[in-house]
Amino acid sequence: MDITTVSASPRKHHLANGAGFRVLAHPHHSRLHHIVLDDNVLAAFFGACKHVNSQNLEYVPTMRFILARELEARLGIAFRQSLRAILHDRNAGGFTVGVQGTTVDADDYVKFGTAISHLIGPGNHDAMSGTYYARFLVKDTDNSDSYLRQAYRLFTLHTDGTFVDEATDWLLMMKFSERNASGGESRLLHLDDWEALQSFSEHSLGSYPFTYKSPPSKNVAQFVKRPTFFKVNNQPCICYIDQFVCPETIEHAAWLQSLSDSMEASAGTSAIPLPVGDLIMLNNQFWLHGRAPFARHPDLHRELMRQRGKFSEI
Repeated sequence: MDITTVSASPRKHHLANGAGFRVLAHPHHSRLHHIVLDDNVLAAFFGACKHVNSQNLEYVPTMRFILARELEARLGIAFRQSLRAILHDRNAGGFTVGVQGTTVDADDYVKFGTAISHLIGPGNHDAMSGTYYARFLVKDTDNSDSYLRQAYRLFTLHTDGTFVDEATDWLLMMKFSERNASGGESRLLHLDDWEALQSFSEHSLGSYPFTYKSPPSKNVAQFVKRPTFFKVNNQPCICYIDQFVCPETIEHAAWLQSLSDSMEASAGTSAIPLPVGDLIMLNNQFWLHGRAPFARHPDLHRELMRQRGKFSEI
């Protein structure tokens, strides 16, 4: 898929640069921001967190917020305020940021992603991995029961957290490594860039509580009933994934298929690159995400980390 730049409504100018960071326009999507950190800040952060390992973070939830504090201590509270302002801004709702080549250590990637996410709020338990984050490979062959690891098919637009009974306000994806990979760009759609939002969100089935069930690989035995559309701050939001929703009638299935087809065909759907060592964080309430297919290669390799969670109330 071609990488394109998507226009959006003018941004609110409520973000300020601070000591050690700059908030820039994203080069590939006008709704997103890209944040550049001072290399000295990153080096100091990784030095201060050298004693922390992934097991500490998995076993002791407090340590995740301690990492966030270590990063904020070097960037100031304005950094946390800027990240939260971006994610809560309906005209934006997402940003990219990375380690900028200061490290290639996977544990450092986990620490950095955890510090960023826990400036926003606590991470949810990820049943697929058994902890608050999941690392997974995309490669040439795959025997999984979902599209997540299947490299050569379109990973259709969706939101996360559809089949768990807890809030999933934000989503973070970080690229750890990549080899022999062509294609596979992140595909994104902001709800307000979807031409058919009003007709689908105001349809009678838009508020119908569909059942969502997960496949065995997700390690979640429960099922959840939830409407496709809901409102936050009187603005339409969405909870949807085509793989796990279970329609009860032909009419349900036809509406759900037309919903997915419309989003996939929207001029607002675009693909952006994500370099190794960078992460993207999105408001999961009004951004949908997916993945373009990869070009076939027998030695295809990509490793990603996923975190998702709730907004802090304070």
